Amino acid sequence: MSPIRLAAIQAAPVYFDKAASVEKACGLIAEAGRLGATIAAFGETWLPGYPFFIEAPLGDLWWEAAALYLENAITLPGPETDALCAAARAAGIDVAIGIAERDAATGGSIYASLVFISRDGTILGRHRKLKPTHHERSIWADGDARGLTVYQRDYGRLSGLNCWEHNIVLPGYALMCQGTQIHVAAWPGHEPLTAPSDPVWARQLLLSRAFASQAGAYVIAAAGLRLEAHVPERFKSLSAFEHTGQSVIIDPRGEIIAGPAEGETILIADGDLAEVRKAKLACDPAGHYARPDLFELKLQGRTIYPPAGD
Repeated sequence: MSPIRLAAIQAAPVYFDKAASVEKACGLIAEAGRLGATIAAFGETWLPGYPFFIEAPLGDLWWEAAALYLENAITLPGPETDALCAAARAAGIDVAIGIAERDAATGGSIYASLVFISRDGTILGRHRKLKPTHHERSIWADGDARGLTVYQRDYGRLSGLNCWEHNIVLPGYALMCQGTQIHVAAWPGHEPLTAPSDPVWARQLLLSRAFASQAGAYVIAAAGLRLEAHVPERFKSLSAFEHTGQSVIIDPRGEIIAGPAEGETILIADGDLAEVRKAKLACDPAGHYARPDLFELKLQGRTIYPPAGD
């Protein structure tokens, strides 16, 4: 089989401007296509950006930012995803992009969603983050399990999760049970140089490497980028820290093969399913390294481990 070219797109959206952000995303997809990418991934809620203001104290400006964020969230499908699908088709690549998805029925709730788009310009599916992390619960609603799906592509089996879904174990195991081979880990992009004293921070490198090793899969850890210069002047006082990116691409052993990325860039690495097969042969967590006599996993009442017939 030909190599799989994996791409992590690390760039800042245009905050509080979904139209400009879509235009920028389409340009980045085109560039990833020119670089020969097979699959390109953006960070968590890249469109229209991670809600950085959630760490700030509540006040009139906080609520103004939150209302503007809701206004710039997108429905699925919609004109924004139509444009992204057209860009993926023109570039000839698969795309995974984090979006702030507005509830089409109520218009008042937002989900942190990861959307998968095929190179023929169709939406393969979307995954809504099951449980927003800590302060994120003030702006994002709980997701659902319908998107815990592995997509069969001609280059391999594709999956994805958002941020701390990699820390709560069972969502990842549900994907491992479906044989994921290439996984998108979407992050907001904040990795402190030293561990803080509090218990909640992204830990994007640790958790992405752990998933790669446990699943025996390539991981595109696509991180967001938001520096002070990217924040509109009116809302700068709501920004507690920067999102500095540090995207990486990880092999099925859990080793970094590209990155950490700095600044606006498209990080590229080539993968090979032979390496996935080696890793899974060493440890298949839902196969020969599992204990179906001791454990079972149900997803919305459906048993996904052990597989039917076992």
